[in-house]
Amino acid sequence: MMTDLVLSFLKELEQNNTREWFHANKGLYDEAKLEMESLVNTLIPGMARFDPTVKFITAKECMFRIFRDVRFSKDKAPYKTNFGAWIAKTGRKSSGPGYYIHIQPGESFLAAGVYMPDPETLKKIRQEIYYNIDEFKGILEGKELKKYIHGVDEMDKLKRPPKDFPADFPDIEILKNKHFTVSCTFSEKQLSGPNFADFALKVYKTMYPFNVFLGRAIDG
Repeated sequence: MMTDLVLSFLKELEQNNTREWFHANKGLYDEAKLEMESLVNTLIPGMARFDPTVKFITAKECMFRIFRDVRFSKDKAPYKTNFGAWIAKTGRKSSGPGYYIHIQPGESFLAAGVYMPDPETLKKIRQEIYYNIDEFKGILEGKELKKYIHGVDEMDKLKRPPKDFPADFPDIEILKNKHFTVSCTFSEKQLSGPNFADFALKVYKTMYPFNVFLGRAIDG
């Protein structure tokens, strides 16, 4: 169970996103980070029961730093206002299918899939979907998965059909995606409830076949 400390810290950080405030409240950050690590370390063994690829990873290898890279950004706020972790075979550096948890006041969600794949990987995924579209849509239409998601997350899509794929393909809109992820939002009440870890594991388990499909596409 996660206490209100994490969300409270993030809300305060959003209002006071300066190095001075952060350093003055470093103790609060450390406590909130430990709670996040504890949650992720609780999830990993449960996830390993249906996806053994995450069996040997740790929370520290999965969690993203709170510090923002502002070198090429107009927004110079030094800190992210969320906690995030990418639970995958090699942790946050993994480019293959994985599971994501994002905690941010009013914008928390669980996700799975492949985010920002390189061009070669993206083409492999599109090809696998093109040649096995019925299987892919069958996964997305699965009774259990549909309780939590509404299809592939649509963000940053191509305006035109991707190169080397026919424009008249009936499901060309799916292939226009640059990322192949599915996600499920959750409330602050759910996060602080006693059964959140069980809920997250149930959601991730329904997402597992989606990741298996993507992993097959990438590994050939």
